[in-house]
Amino acid sequence: MSAEELLGTTGVARRAVDGAESQRASRAWWDADADDYLAEHASDIGDVDFVWCPEGLREADAGLLGDVAGKDVLEIGCGSAPCARWLAAQGARAVALDLSAAMLRHAAALGASTGVAVPLVQAGAERLPFADASFDVACSAFGGVPFVAEPERVMREVARVLRPGGRWVFAVNHPMRWMFSDDPGPDGLTVVQSYFDRTPYVEVDDTGAATYVEHHRTIGDRVRDVVAAGLVLRDVVEPEWPEGRDRVWGQWSPLRGALFPGTAVFVCERP
Repeated sequence: MSAEELLGTTGVARRAVDGAESQRASRAWWDADADDYLAEHASDIGDVDFVWCPEGLREADAGLLGDVAGKDVLEIGCGSAPCARWLAAQGARAVALDLSAAMLRHAAALGASTGVAVPLVQAGAERLPFADASFDVACSAFGGVPFVAEPERVMREVARVLRPGGRWVFAVNHPMRWMFSDDPGPDGLTVVQSYFDRTPYVEVDDTGAATYVEHHRTIGDRVRDVVAAGLVLRDVVEPEWPEGRDRVWGQWSPLRGALFPGTAVFVCERP
């Protein structure tokens, strides 16, 4: 049974969603969808690998986090935690955090089967359960940031738990994707809504309660959130679609990837 069937999703709404409803929906969605998501994408993300995005950009090649050996590293929105296990394999003291208990059960099972176990924490990205200055590096590869109602709070929390000189790198849907439907084919090349419309995308059940929520921010919004948290933005990486990559992953496809970016990766530091 699909996540939509399990949660009773019956339609789509465009309306405001506060932090509490958004978090409830995300937890329920990823608990319901974890098995199906990993059945479909396990080969894409690997068991012990760090893939930033559907374009296939790997941390082993990009080096956006720098040398992690001997460092305390927090992964936010870890899912089944392949990135955190890869970090541990590089010598990091990695901690993996996710809102979904079902995803963390997969993470624990994969930690046992691969022999690369990392500490797992269940919590939301807007309230990190760690002391100030606990980590040297924080990262999120399509983890919590697109799904929270208050991304500015996430930036402040990450800044709080980072040590001076610490690095924060997070990947999200490229903001311009908001203008297009989630169709990897030709229909996904036509603008259907305003880039400036920040009304969340909400799937609902027959009572109108949210079963899935995704939030939109412009590039400028993301930059302002980073700066307001006291962080320094070092780079924005827009991975190009690799030649010869024919994998379709959700809305990502060679057709769309040849024309406009699907991912934005923000590279930040705490002064």
